Amino acid sequence: MTLTRSSPDTTDGSAPGSRAGTARAVAVLVLLGLAALIPLLGPSAALHGTGEAAAPGAGGIALLRTALFAALCVPLGELFVRRLARSVPGAPPAAPRSWAPYAAAVGFVAALGLASVVSTGNLVPHSPADLDIGGLYGSRDGKLALLEVNAFAVAGLCALSRRPAAQVWPLAAVAVAEALRAHPTTEYSPLLGSGLTLVHLACASLWVGGLLYVLRTLRGWDAREAGAALLGRYARVAAVLLAAITATGVWSSLRRMPSDTILDQLTGTAYGRALLAKVILVVAVAALALWARIRLRRASDPLTACSPARAEVVALAVVVALSGLLTALPVPIRW
Repeated sequence: MTLTRSSPDTTDGSAPGSRAGTARAVAVLVLLGLAALIPLLGPSAALHGTGEAAAPGAGGIALLRTALFAALCVPLGELFVRRLARSVPGAPPAAPRSWAPYAAAVGFVAALGLASVVSTGNLVPHSPADLDIGGLYGSRDGKLALLEVNAFAVAGLCALSRRPAAQVWPLAAVAVAEALRAHPTTEYSPLLGSGLTLVHLACASLWVGGLLYVLRTLRGWDAREAGAALLGRYARVAAVLLAAITATGVWSSLRRMPSDTILDQLTGTAYGRALLAKVILVVAVAALALWARIRLRRASDPLTACSPARAEVVALAVVVALSGLLTALPVPIRW
């Protein structure tokens, strides 16, 4: 390999690639902006005409929860796919730059924002004087909020260390804390609900973050056979993850909305409307995943499956935003 000084011709030749990279970056920023509108504007849209009242700052809380979920998906997906890539014969050593430290920083800020809300009795703080940090240690929700803040801080340190795989433990603590927070002790069989949420959240994080990292990895691999093998191995695991997500999602929904009232609540409550939108989108994501799997098996170039997979990532980003929105909406009443 030789290094040559760039010439005017080389600069002109690389311009299309540079413009393409800029276009992709702009497209990602636009999509992120649009996704952020879902948790911000979603509560008022979902609550319209239901007669339900939104909690204070529901849009901001939904946005923070969406950021927290995304920060959980990215590093778990990286760890998952890196393990898959090591088992692919002839896999190139090249790996994309880790986004885990940035995800941990986003998760830390989001968890800190949510902890500040908990410290004021689930009210939006208007000044630092409104915060009662010491009071967080006196409540279950406060302790869980502090656990998430500390866990993201430790995950960031692990991501920057020589053993980034160690971040799986603080990330697991975040998932457990989220599962426990979603089901207070006053709920009917809260441990069962927390278990379902934990499995649902863990499988969804591996699915979303894993697909994102697979596509990032394939961009840096020249070996098409190895790339197709990695995509195929991910697709097989993703099918199991989707089955687990579907089973736990349906079970959790039936626990909150009994079968004899679910049709009415899907259209008559804010939670039901957001859940219905999420279900429709997940069905579309499953169709895209099936399309990618068919291309992977039957196309002359298996890597053409990346096209529907990219659309799947975009749709999954919206699903994550809807999941954040669901956490900020009133829980349906069991009639």
